Amino acid sequence: MSLVSQLFASTVLVALTALLHLAGLAALIALLQRHGGRVRTVHVRLDQALLVLIAVFTLFLLHGVEIWLYAAVYAVAGEFRDFEDALYFSTSTYATIGYGDLVLSRAWRIVGAIEGVNGIILLGWSTAFFVSIVRRLAELEGPDGEWNRA
Repeated sequence: MSLVSQLFASTVLVALTALLHLAGLAALIALLQRHGGRVRTVHVRLDQALLVLIAVFTLFLLHGVEIWLYAAVYAVAGEFRDFEDALYFSTSTYATIGYGDLVLSRAWRIVGAIEGVNGIILLGWSTAFFVSIVRRLAELEGPDGEWNRA
């Protein structure tokens, strides 16, 4: 695959994962707003813990789908002997661990490098989002532990 083809494929994958991430975060915000608006019980801490867990699992699911998307592209392109290897490579690349025990061919190595950049940006975005959720939950809780209407 030529450099131009690799850059095109990478651009498409980055755009798809960014749009997927944006849609997932928007859905998560809507869910948390719906659920968070109803939290008015004496069990505020349990409700907050539930909201945090929902956020964690949703973010993990989003990243999983994005990793699987890259893995599927590598598998379809025949870069690895089976999907497990493609998934392993994609996961370690997306998280920028990059063990180096599996590598892409020269024809796909730019795509792999851009996956690492894409992954670190999306992971950073999720981290910032998660911190803002936790901070927002802390702001909604008053100094005496009562739930305040924001």
